[in-house]
Amino acid sequence: MLSLPRRVKSEAKALTSEDDELPSFLNSSSESEEKEEEWEPKSKIAKRPRLPKKTEAKTKKVAAPRSTVARKMVKKVAIKEEMDVSLPIAPTEDNRMQLLKPKEEDIGTKPKTLNQKPEVPKKMEINSFQGKNIKSLESDEKPSTSLPVVGNQVKHEKSDENFAFDEPPFKKIKSTTCPEGKPVKNLGGNKVKEDFEMNWNIVQALSEITNVEPWVCANLIRLFQEENTIPFIARYRKELINNMEADALREVQQTLEELRTVAKKTHTMIQKLKKEGKLSGCLFTALLNCRTLEELDHVSAPYKTGSKGTKAQRAKQLGLEPAALSLLQNPMELNLFSYIRPNTKGLSTIREVEAGVQHILADIFAKDKDTLDFVRKLCQQRYICIQSALAKVSSKSGNEKDIDKFQLYHEFSCNIKNIQHHQILAINRGENLKILTVKVNIPDGVKNEFCWWCVNERWRPKQFLKPELMRILRNSVEDAYKRLIYPLLCREFRSKLTSDAEKESVMMFGRNLRQLLLTSPVRGRTLMGVDPGYKHGCKLAIISPTSQILHTDVVYLHSGQGFCEAEKIKRLLLQYNCSTVVIGNGTACRETEAYFADLIMKKYFAPLDVVYCIVSEAGASIYSVSPEASKEMPDLDPNLRSAVSIARRVQDPLAELVKIEPKHIGVGMYQHDVSQTLLKATLDSVVEECVSFVGVDINICSEMLLRHIAGLNANRAKNIIEWREKNGPFINREQLKEVKGLGPKSFQQCAGFIRFNQEYIKTFCSNKKTELGSHALLTKASAQGKKKSKPTPCASRQPNPLDQTCIHPESYNIAVRFLSLIGGNTSDIGKSDMQQKVNAFIQKEGLEGTAKRLSTTVHTLQLIIDGLTQPEGFDIRTDFDKPDFKRSIVCFEDLSVGTVLTGKVENATPFGVFVDIGVGKAGLIPVRNITEAKLSKAKKRRSLGLGPGERVEVKVLNVDIPRLRITLDLIRVL
Repeated sequence: MLSLPRRVKSEAKALTSEDDELPSFLNSSSESEEKEEEWEPKSKIAKRPRLPKKTEAKTKKVAAPRSTVARKMVKKVAIKEEMDVSLPIAPTEDNRMQLLKPKEEDIGTKPKTLNQKPEVPKKMEINSFQGKNIKSLESDEKPSTSLPVVGNQVKHEKSDENFAFDEPPFKKIKSTTCPEGKPVKNLGGNKVKEDFEMNWNIVQALSEITNVEPWVCANLIRLFQEENTIPFIARYRKELINNMEADALREVQQTLEELRTVAKKTHTMIQKLKKEGKLSGCLFTALLNCRTLEELDHVSAPYKTGSKGTKAQRAKQLGLEPAALSLLQNPMELNLFSYIRPNTKGLSTIREVEAGVQHILADIFAKDKDTLDFVRKLCQQRYICIQSALAKVSSKSGNEKDIDKFQLYHEFSCNIKNIQHHQILAINRGENLKILTVKVNIPDGVKNEFCWWCVNERWRPKQFLKPELMRILRNSVEDAYKRLIYPLLCREFRSKLTSDAEKESVMMFGRNLRQLLLTSPVRGRTLMGVDPGYKHGCKLAIISPTSQILHTDVVYLHSGQGFCEAEKIKRLLLQYNCSTVVIGNGTACRETEAYFADLIMKKYFAPLDVVYCIVSEAGASIYSVSPEASKEMPDLDPNLRSAVSIARRVQDPLAELVKIEPKHIGVGMYQHDVSQTLLKATLDSVVEECVSFVGVDINICSEMLLRHIAGLNANRAKNIIEWREKNGPFINREQLKEVKGLGPKSFQQCAGFIRFNQEYIKTFCSNKKTELGSHALLTKASAQGKKKSKPTPCASRQPNPLDQTCIHPESYNIAVRFLSLIGGNTSDIGKSDMQQKVNAFIQKEGLEGTAKRLSTTVHTLQLIIDGLTQPEGFDIRTDFDKPDFKRSIVCFEDLSVGTVLTGKVENATPFGVFVDIGVGKAGLIPVRNITEAKLSKAKKRRSLGLGPGERVEVKVLNVDIPRLRITLDLIRVL
C-alpha cells in the first residue's frame, strides 16, 4: 500500500475494511511518529464535518465556506472543477503514471489519511467525476442522507490531496463507473469495515500477490465492490485497469476473495477467543498479522475448542511463564530451583521445570512474526525439494494398474521452484490414494543458520546467561524449529504449491473452454447430426441452417444392416440437400466414421459432395435428459435430443454449449481434484465472458443464452423473454429499462453486449407503425394512475443505429460527436464509406488528439471506432478455427515415424497438447516441442500455447502400440 497514490488508497479503503484500520494495530515507534506528524493538520480539519449536521438539505451551502486550509488551495480546486465539467471520462495513461510518483514520496502519511477519513475518497470521486456518460444512470439512484456530511469532508480532503499531488484526472476516471449515489451507499457499511480490520493493507497485499500495480488493484477492489462484471470491466473500463485481460481480472478477483476470507475468519476467531477469555494482546496482534489461512491455523490451533492444549499451555498453567520471560529479560535474577514442587507433576524435578520453560520459549519463538519472516527468507535462498516415493503399504497390497499410473513418481525429487503444476497434482492424487508418500526436504543449513540467528541476535538475552540457562535457550530454539517451525514450513510449501497448481489447472480449463466456446460457427448449412451407438443404433437428426429440426431417425449401422441403412441415409441427405455429417466422438465413433468415410470414398452420395467432421459429445447425454432440453424439445426422445445437440454444436457452438454445465465439457486437467467452488466460479465467468463478447441479438436469442450475458441471470432473462412475447420485439436498448427486475446497474452491465438487427427492426416498425401507436394508447389508458412512465414506450420506440454496435449507451453522445467531426452518418455504420472517413480523420488528427478533442480516453475512442467500422453482423468468432471436415480416415496401424498429418487440438495441459489426428486416439505434442517460431504470428497469444479447436500440422515421432500412445512434433499452426 505504501506505493499507492493517496487517492487510490482512499478508494480501496471504502471497499475493504482491512485498509481502514491499518494504523490502529501497528505499535512500532515509527508508526506512532507518523501518526503524530499527521495528527496536527487532522485535528484542525476535524472540526469541519460538524457544519453540515445543522441541515442536511443544504449540502452546497455548507461546502462553500472553507477554512484556512481550504483557501490555500482555492486555485487548484477551481482548476480541477473546471476540468470535471469538460472531461466526461478520464485522462490518458500519462496522467495515471504521474499519479504513482508523488505517491511514493508521501509513503508515511497515506494509510493514516485512509483510516481516519474513510468517507472522503468516495464523495470526492462523486463530486469530481460527473461524466456525461453516466448522467442517465445518476438519475436512478439518489445519494444517501449522509451526503452533506460526507460532502464536507470530501471537499476538505480533496483540497488536501490537490495540494500534495495535483492529480485531478485519475479520480475522474474512477467515478465514471457508477451512479452518483452508489459510493455514498457503500460508505455506510460500518459493519463490513469492522469485520475486515487487519494489520495489513488489502491493496498492498493484493498487489504483491498478483504482481498488479497498486492503483489498478485499488480500482478493481472498488469496481468489484460496486458489482461490476468482468466482461463489463474488461471492455468498458480499460483505462481503470491498465487494459488487463479477463483472465487476469479473474485472478485478481479470486485473490481478493481469499484475502477477505482470511480477514473474515481471523475476525471470527478473535471474537471466539475473546468470548472464551483466551485473547491476549500478543495473540491479538499475531492473529491480525495473518495473511493466509495456513498462518491463521498455526496461530489459532492451540486455542481451538477441544484441543488438549500445547506443551507450552500446560507449562503456563503450572506457572512457569514468568521464569521463561525472566530468562530473556532478567536472567541474573532467575532461579529455576525455586519453581520445583515435588508433589506436582511437571514441577517435581529441575529437568521438568527446564522442559516447561523450554516449551514456553519455543512457543514464543514459533509465533514471532520476525522469526518466521527470517526463516522464510532463508528458505527462499536455499534448495528446498519435494520428494515422493512408493508407499510401503501400496507396494504390498494395491492395484497394479493404479500403481503403474504413478510410475514416474515412485522415486521422484524436484526443487519446489521448478516443479510443474501437473506434477504437484499427480503427487497429491497418488498420496490421497495411499500409493505415494510425500515429504518436503529442507536442508540442515537452514536450521543451523536459523538457530545461530535466534540465539545471537533476535532472542539474545539482555544480560549475561549462565551456561545452564544458555543451554535451555539453545534447546528451546532447536525445539521450536524441529517441533513447530519445520512442520509449519512444510505445510506452507505444500499448501502454496497445491494452491498454485489448482489455480493453474482451473485457469487452463477456463482457457480451453473459451477456445471451445469461440469455435467459429458453420452458418448456412443443413447438417446431419449422428450420435453413434452399437446395440441401440445410431441416432440421426437433420437440422436446417436456422437450427430447426427437420427430421430424426435411428439407423443400425453395426449390426449387419449397414448396406440397407445406407439407402435410407442417402435418401435423407438428398431429400434435405444435406452435405455435411457431424459425428459425436463417443461409443462406436470410430466404426461410424469408417462407415461414412467408406461411402464417401465410393461417391455413394453423388451428386452430393458429402464431408464429415468429428465433434466432442461431452455433456450431450446429460443435457438430453435435463429440464431445459425437455422444455426445448418436449416431443423428442432423449436419445434423439443428443443427436440434435451434436449437430448444433457445429452450427453454433456457443449457443449450444452454454446449455451444458461447463465442467461436463471435459477440456481440463485434474478437474476433479481441484476446488469445485473455484472451478465452477471460473468456468461460469468464462462462459459469461464469451457470450458477452460475442453479443446476442435480443430479439431472437434463447433464454439459455441470454442468462449468461453480463448483468443478467435466469430471472432477468426470463422476464426479458416474457416482455418480448407480450410486447413484440425490442426496438432499442432503452426499452430494456422497462423489463421487470432490470434496474440501472443491470442495464449498465448488459446494455453493451445486447445487439439489434437494424433491418429486422426497420421492417417491423414500418409494418406495425399503426398497431404500435394504438397499443401505446391502450396501455396508457389502462395503466393511468398506476405508472406515470408508461407513455415512454411510445417515445422510446425509435430505432437507434448505434444499438447494433459494441458501443455502450453511456458513450453514445461521444460517438455522435465523433460522427459529426468526421462528417459521417449513423446510416453508414459498418460500411466502407465509414471506414474511409474514420481512417482519414484519425491519420490526420491521431488517436490521442481526437480523444482529447472529444474529452474522452483513447480506449473509449478506440471502442467507438471499432463499433462504427465493424461490418453489420460482425462476429469475433470468425478469427477462430472451424471444425476439421474430412472425407477419408487413417488407422492407428497405418501410422509410422515421420508421417506428417493434420489434426485438431483436443485438449491443452501444462505438459503438452493432445491432438486428434483421426486415428481414434489423440496424440501428444510435449510442451518442449511447442516453440514460439512454430506458432502463428497472425494470432495474438498471451502465452506460448495452443487451445482446443486449433488446426495444426504435426509429425509422428513415436508410436507405442501396446500403450496406445502417440508422440507428435508440431510443424506449424494452420
